[in-house]
Amino acid sequence: MGWLGNVLRRNSELESLFDLDLIDETSHRAYLKKMALEICINFIGRTISQSDFRVMEGDKRQYNDWHYLLNVRPNTDQSAADFWQSFIYKLIDENEVLVVLTDDNNLLIADDFVRDEYAVYPDRFRDVTVKDYTFKRSFQMDEVIYLTYNNEKLSKFMEGMFDDYADLFSRMIEISMRNNQIRGTVGIDSSQSLDEKNTNKLQNFIDKLFKSFKANSIALVPKLKGFEYTEVSKGDVKGQSIEDLTKLKRSVIGDVANVLGIPTALIHGELSDYETSIKAFVKFCNNPIVKKIQDEINAKIVAKEDFLKGSRIDVFGLTERDLIENAEAVDKLVASGAFTRNEVRELFGKERSDNPELDEFVITKNYQSASTVKGGETK
Repeated sequence: MGWLGNVLRRNSELESLFDLDLIDETSHRAYLKKMALEICINFIGRTISQSDFRVMEGDKRQYNDWHYLLNVRPNTDQSAADFWQSFIYKLIDENEVLVVLTDDNNLLIADDFVRDEYAVYPDRFRDVTVKDYTFKRSFQMDEVIYLTYNNEKLSKFMEGMFDDYADLFSRMIEISMRNNQIRGTVGIDSSQSLDEKNTNKLQNFIDKLFKSFKANSIALVPKLKGFEYTEVSKGDVKGQSIEDLTKLKRSVIGDVANVLGIPTALIHGELSDYETSIKAFVKFCNNPIVKKIQDEINAKIVAKEDFLKGSRIDVFGLTERDLIENAEAVDKLVASGAFTRNEVRELFGKERSDNPELDEFVITKNYQSASTVKGGETK
């Protein structure tokens, strides 16, 4: 390469332009993984945060400290919606979540902890850390709310998939940037001597070109005697389509959504399949998580004896049932005598009414037994 190699290596951008360094390390696009996880996990978190936690004694809802903690203010720093959204994010992202109840009745999500497992005794959690504070005491399993997501598939999937996608995404960006570079050739008069003076002139000339191209939308290239700059026509270069990059990001988000059980139509905002997608999401993604939370809360908050007597905590999450759209079906359920009106209210996530008439079965004449229907007059 001689003198040209020395000149080009003084300008790293020009060296990259001429592809002198053909093997370079591909930078991993960490934000690609972060973006997919944020979109999908927060989507689930927002739906769970809308859940209504009802402390029940038989058929009567109780408004006590647990109602306030679960539905209004779990701790001094978070609202219930923020708390449950953070709860779900940590559960899915880290595959487990631990919540402890402090002496001043605050529910706190642990940022870090150590779990000691035992075969016949309750597991113990020690070194529980929330923000910058580490509890000196340890917590037994029956003193905390602890859930695992049990999605080993997600962890294995992310480890390999995101590395591959990051390499591909990085390469696509590099190709796009390289293909859209402004390229040119510098000609040198053969009568010019290649001494240090002329070499420095060439370097200064190249530096001015790059500064001019970067700083101005319209750049005027100065001419030097004995040096000639010619730009390569952009028509000879095909750039990487931005649509290809968008499709790749969409594919990453879709793959993560499929693993988490979220219909891709909901994530991508495809309204044509909205009704079917929301039903599938509620049934296969939202409801299982709500059931996990409900079972864990009942096991840790409600004593076994009280639970068997009818005390419990019901969690009503997002439902695909719409009262207005299902008004005709509601009428049929009640009119056929299959359900009371209070039972129908519960099916749609509403609270029971205190009106005793709503606990009575109602039936229309059309649904009466044929043997009970009398026709005509008898003498």
